[in-house]
Amino acid sequence: MKIKKVTKAVFPVAGMGTRFLPATKSIPKEIMTLVDRPLIQYAIDEARAAGIKEFIFVTSRGKSALEDYFDHSPELENTLRKAGKDELLEILKETNMDSGAIAYLRQNRPLGLGHAVWCARRLIGDEPFAVLLPDDVIAAEKPCLQQMMEAYEQTGGNMVAAMEVPPHKASSYGVLDIAEDMGAIVQAKGMVEKPKADQAPSNLAVIGRYILSPKVLINLNKMKQGTGGEIQLTDAIAEEAKTGKVYGYRFRGQRYDCGSKAGFLQATVAFGLARPDLREEFGAYLNDMIALQKAAQ
Repeated sequence: MKIKKVTKAVFPVAGMGTRFLPATKSIPKEIMTLVDRPLIQYAIDEARAAGIKEFIFVTSRGKSALEDYFDHSPELENTLRKAGKDELLEILKETNMDSGAIAYLRQNRPLGLGHAVWCARRLIGDEPFAVLLPDDVIAAEKPCLQQMMEAYEQTGGNMVAAMEVPPHKASSYGVLDIAEDMGAIVQAKGMVEKPKADQAPSNLAVIGRYILSPKVLINLNKMKQGTGGEIQLTDAIAEEAKTGKVYGYRFRGQRYDCGSKAGFLQATVAFGLARPDLREEFGAYLNDMIALQKAAQ
């Protein structure tokens, strides 16, 4: 059977971003910048590289700045054009989305990731789709979702990005129960949301990249509450694992949890040092800071 191409992606961005208060009192967390690009831009760029054509944002109140970010800004563009700043104009083009390519809908109650994805059901229809969580920023030579798309062409079904975690961190993730380990791809017979360290079925944790069958939406439609009283996406995917149609993919790259302050700072350092225009000056500053700390000790 021919595997249908994935061209739609859901971006759940309705969260309040309370871990980044007071900054998120007035700006959406997804607009916070990692070096000079908002978190959401990294997710969009990754989706585009994977062949996504339709972008569905599940938002909430107070997210208008997110919508404005992807709109054209004629005044700014004209100012840059008159000033001959063509390089900046090219950078700005990456933030523009064509009319009809992007859709926004509201999650009116904070009922979990599964509920956020369910909110997009009418726009997804009866097609496979991707889900990207902007909090998870992945530095990779080949974008993570693109890697997954290539693997998905072999398997079909449902695919989740997975990485190995130590036992004491399992309770922060959905964890795969592995039926067969085939190297980069594993077949899962189940998934457990935030298990205790001694109850985790494996050390493979799911992170914020998914390629899902529309059958997952049918499972979400049951509105079954899971861990924390929320509607868990993990539970809906686990239902599909019973049919042997769920796979984990060990992606090649470094994932940063930009939903936490420590992870955001780690990503800032890593992405700053990766930039040719910043590496020398920023690297020298970090070396000086390390030297000062050692001297103080």
